Amino acid sequence: MSFDAIIEKLLARLREPLPGRVAHEPLRATPVGNVLPKFEHKIAPKPGSVLILLYEDEGALKFPLIKRPEYLGAHSGQISFPGGKAEFGENPVQTALREGEEEIGVQATEVHVLGTLSDFFVIPSNFLVTPVVGVLKHAPLFIPDSKEVAKILSGDVDRLLREDAIREKEILAAGLYRMKAPHFEFENEIVWGATAMMLNEFRMVLKSISESPS
Repeated sequence: MSFDAIIEKLLARLREPLPGRVAHEPLRATPVGNVLPKFEHKIAPKPGSVLILLYEDEGALKFPLIKRPEYLGAHSGQISFPGGKAEFGENPVQTALREGEEEIGVQATEVHVLGTLSDFFVIPSNFLVTPVVGVLKHAPLFIPDSKEVAKILSGDVDRLLREDAIREKEILAAGLYRMKAPHFEFENEIVWGATAMMLNEFRMVLKSISESPS
């Protein structure tokens, strides 16, 4: 299937009902042992967005992921989509495009937005995140933000769609909690937690496209 045909099918599919929790739950990390992380939020979730940006590079369909720098926070050093907190007056698409421009240097005006996936509540940081799916008509020259991005990874759709794409291992979250973590792997980095759960919904959507009649 050509790049343009995939994009056309994806545009139509994102207007239909989405798998949501059916896709999220299989990738949810679970505690190992009796030490459990506790999160108590006294305010409503903060709105945010992430950008799932598709592009073609030498015949392969790809998307960027970023590795966060090490810091004192819930998502230190983790792999995620470009994205962040909404600014006042922004809608989810505006937030995702702004964050994509700030974090990986992709101009918002060059991104064609196809639609959104299901909103996702990120428990540790109390964010309600909207994954925004966009496409570029060319392979981008990424410019990582030196404060927000330690590394940009190239996610490969063919690898994502493999039957053995989902793996599992025990990890140490926040340096404290042992977790059994279903995950994906790209460039020898583990993609787990909220990003993996959102990515699995994207995977299921793409699979439904690839399995549908041409």
